[in-house]
Amino acid sequence: MKSTVLFLILSFTLFFSGVAFGADDLSLSALKLTTNPDGSQEYTVTLQILIFMTALGFIPAAVIMMTSFTRIVVVMAILRQAFGLQQTPSNQVIIGITLFLTIFIMTPVYNQIDKVAIQPYLADQLTSVDALNEAKVPLRAFMLEQTRVKDLSTLAEMAGINKVDQPTDLPMTVIIPAFVISELKTAFQIGFMLFIPFLIIDLVVASVLMAMGMMMLSPMIVSLPFKLMLFVLVDGWNLVIGTIAASYGLGT
Repeated sequence: MKSTVLFLILSFTLFFSGVAFGADDLSLSALKLTTNPDGSQEYTVTLQILIFMTALGFIPAAVIMMTSFTRIVVVMAILRQAFGLQQTPSNQVIIGITLFLTIFIMTPVYNQIDKVAIQPYLADQLTSVDALNEAKVPLRAFMLEQTRVKDLSTLAEMAGINKVDQPTDLPMTVIIPAFVISELKTAFQIGFMLFIPFLIIDLVVASVLMAMGMMMLSPMIVSLPFKLMLFVLVDGWNLVIGTIAASYGLGT
């Protein structure tokens, strides 16, 4: 049995080796970088597909770190903590709401990328490298608009970049972490404002229970219905979503 398995593995190895090294024209032409007469470079379709499939592994990190996803998910998590609820809304619900809100907020940026990069590339007006460079421009503008100058300066100094003419001259390796730091700070600021009314309710309920001598009763159990009622009466979900969207300049 072992000899049969080894024979099959050896056969497949020799077969694919023959395909890879025997068909030199096919394999080498499929993975080649072509230099155009104007000096620009273009990858073959096979190499583009290989790069695209490799990039798929980085898409979740790009969605989280280069869009509004981080701010929204942190605010939602803080809101759930302010309620005192551990599993409601569930993680799946929070991630779902965050994902679709991210799509809603990032739609204008995607439309710009589609206009300047995707459609010209599909129409063979841009090479893959040029399309990628054009796609960076709207996304970089979005991130810089939401990034604090102090965070950019700190990351630029850490990267050894002393002076640039304008923020757009900074590399993406500096802009992305600065954007993430700014997003976390803004999310914590919004979460702090959401926490205050629920904290006041907890303090009032705890004081009343202590004055009544009911110290064995958990204040969280008593305050939870009041917090839910307050959130519903003020149309809390509308306010939270509106605040998050307004923080990106939507609806203003």
